[in-house]
Amino acid sequence: MSELTTFKLRITGQVQGVGFRDWVIEEAKKLELDGWVRNRSDGSVELMISGPDKSVQAMLRVCTHGPEEAAVANIDILNEKIPPLKGFVRKPTI
Repeated sequence: MSELTTFKLRITGQVQGVGFRDWVIEEAKKLELDGWVRNRSDGSVELMISGPDKSVQAMLRVCTHGPEEAAVANIDILNEKIPPLKGFVRKPTI
């Protein structure tokens, strides 16, 4: 079994109102990742992703561009020690 990797990401740019959260959920499910995604009141999108390192790295790569309508300006990545619950969900905006 491969090593489990967990990251929290904060993505800025044109990432709200473009289907970014739905896109993240689809991509995460394809990669069989656990975690969550939510909008932040400052206009960014925040997500936690957890799974095999190879899948997490693949998710990081696709997040650099996001869905077609998005324009990602920056991604802040933080290591997390505690993985989220199983599955991938949308959380309320904070």
